[in-house]
Parts: sequence; structure tokens; C-alpha cells
Amino acid sequence: MTQTLEPTSPGSTDVDASRPKREVIAKATALVPLIRQYAEQGSADRRVAPEVIAALEAEGLFKLFVPRRYGGYEENLRTAMETIAEVARGDGSTAWAVALLNVCTWFGTTFSQQAQDDVFGANPDAKCCGIFTPGSKAERVEGGYLVSGQWPYSSGSFAADWGTLGIALDVPEGEDPRALALIPKEAWTIKPTWFVAGMKGSGSDTIVVKDHFVPDHRIQRFVDMREADFATPHRSEERNSNMAFIPVAALILVGAQLGLARHALDLTLEKLPNKMVAYTKYKAAKNSPTHQLGVAAAATKFNLAELLMQQATSDIDNAAARGELPDLITRGRIRNNTGIIAELVKDGIDILMTTNGAGSFADANILNQIWRDAEIAGRHAYVTPEVGKEVYGRLLIGADDALTMDV
Repeated sequence: MTQTLEPTSPGSTDVDASRPKREVIAKATALVPLIRQYAEQGSADRRVAPEVIAALEAEGLFKLFVPRRYGGYEENLRTAMETIAEVARGDGSTAWAVALLNVCTWFGTTFSQQAQDDVFGANPDAKCCGIFTPGSKAERVEGGYLVSGQWPYSSGSFAADWGTLGIALDVPEGEDPRALALIPKEAWTIKPTWFVAGMKGSGSDTIVVKDHFVPDHRIQRFVDMREADFATPHRSEERNSNMAFIPVAALILVGAQLGLARHALDLTLEKLPNKMVAYTKYKAAKNSPTHQLGVAAAATKFNLAELLMQQATSDIDNAAARGELPDLITRGRIRNNTGIIAELVKDGIDILMTTNGAGSFADANILNQIWRDAEIAGRHAYVTPEVGKEVYGRLLIGADDALTMDV
């Protein structure tokens, strides 16, 4: 794929490596009508419609982080967040699948060259899904591990070619045993377990693997990935091979939230102004102070969420361009603000539901779908606001121990 702008390479003195690539984002915007057309079908089928997956693939929107050497866009995190948000203006479930397939495919690009060739060499359009939680068995054998287990909530697994799945390594006591293993789709089955109130079409079912051999070159230790000490040999020339692992993995989860907020506000500004306010003198809600204040409050929360996203992507993208890992305080702030973004969006959508009236909760009202999607998306473990606040607060105040190793 061709690009107009060259990526910022590690060591660059460019003052902002987080500039969004508008022509890539525009590809997602152009697909919004199609995504909306198939959104209901995706929810009913519990996976994004094949027609939508094909359209996203045709525009390369599962290859946002994939290196150019494999035909990808090799874009920065800001562009990915904006692209996911635009997809979410069409449908939250589709955006969630796009987010997880992109970030897990990025994980795949950080593995050893041999592993990357296994994944992308034969199929440059390969997509990865992933789950960090270790499966039930990882037995050390000659040359690798024999892996079995179940990995629930594997979003987008229905469209993935590989999984970056958590395993527990045989390591000395006291060391972090966690690792990610690249496992091809031929080695797993999908158990239908995703029956939920929102994000129904994300396909977040359970991957099941039984006694699959994973060679050592397809395994990366979690502790190395957390410190951006990736196995890829391309860190000196590829910015994305230096991105902060946990901050990216967490922040990507609120890309869909931002798009849901944009869609909710668009619908409100389109439908609310001339709506009669029942049991009052107001013939049009646009003249009602209650509704004016409600819309302003929600819009302000959404704007704050957007600003926090832009700050976080700037911290991550610019550090990656310098070949550096953001310091612990910055990473803690990003973890904290990821939860705050979700909180702001959920609160803002709640305000708009009230402002638009009880009809917002009708099954036929798209605001109802947006509300349910935002409620589910905002409850991912990496997004939980209270955990993020504690992580950040402990780092700021110098607590004796960390709440989590995942920063």
C-alpha cells in the first residue's frame, strides 16, 4: 500500500510523531454507511458480517500497525485510535473487533523474524486475535511448549488467522511466568460463549486448544514485552517496534468508546433540537435550559475524553519515535486516563439518554445500542477506572509495592 507521508523513524527529531494520517482515517469514515447497514445482522449473528469484514480488509484497516515490508500501513497509535473511533460511529461491535485484531496483529509484528515470517510471510493479510490470560497447560518439551487451554473473550477470533495467547512458562520461582504464544487458527476451535447485553457482534468467544506444539521462536515473555524489549530485529528502523506494550494494549480498548460518543452526540444534535418537551411549555427542546445543559455537559465530557486520548497517543508515539519507553509515571498516567476516558464517555452517554428521553431505551432506537455497547466496553479489566487510579496514585506517591506489574 502506498502512503503520502513517511513514518517517523526511531531517533527522529520530528516534534510530533503522533500526527494522525487523515487519508487512512477517511477510509473508515467512508465505510460507516455500510457498517451501519450490517450492524443489526452482526449483533444477531454474534460476529461482524462477512461483507463488512471484506470491506475493511479491502481498505487495509486490519493492517494499521503492520510494517510496510509486509504491505501494511505502519501507522502510529493516534491514527489507529481515530480510525477505530470512526468505525465505531458505524457500529461499536465492529470497532471493537477492528481494535483487537489490529493491536493483536501488532503483537505479532514484535516477535522474532522467523515468527513474523511464519505469520505474514505466507499471508501478508494475516490477522491476529489475542488473550493475555494463560491457558491451563504449557508443558516444556524439546524445542518449545505443548499448549492446551481455553481463552475466553477472544474478540475477533472468528476472523483471525493466528492467536497471540497467554501461556505460563517453566521459569524459576519468583519470576513472572507469563508469555504470549503465536498459535495458528488450524490449532484451535471456537466455543460459543459470548452471550451478553452489548458488543454482541464482537465475536468475543472462547478459543480452545488441545496439545498444540509451539516452537520457542513463536513465544515472547510478557516481562520483555512490557519493557518494549521485543524480539523483532527491526527496532532500530521501525517506530512501532518500540511502542509501549501495556499502554497500547490498554488505550486501544477505548477507541470504540470515543466513536460511540461521537455517534450519540451526532444523533442527539440531529433529532433533539425540534423535539417537543412533554408536559412543559417548550415546543422545541432546543429552547429548554434543561436540554441545553444536558447536551453541553455530555459534549464537554466527550471533549475531555478526546483530549486525554490525544495526550496519551502523543506520549506513546513520540517516545516510540525516539526509541524510548515512557517512564513509569507516564505509563501509570496513561493507564489511569484510559479508565477516565471510558468513564467520561459512559457518563456522557448516560446524560444524553436522559436528555433524549425514555424513548432512547427502545429496542429500535440506535441510542439504546450505543448505550449498551459503551457499558460493556467500559468494563474491560484494563479499563477499570478504579484500578487505573490506584496504579497511578501508587506511582505518584511512591507506594512500597505496585498494585500490578502491568504498566
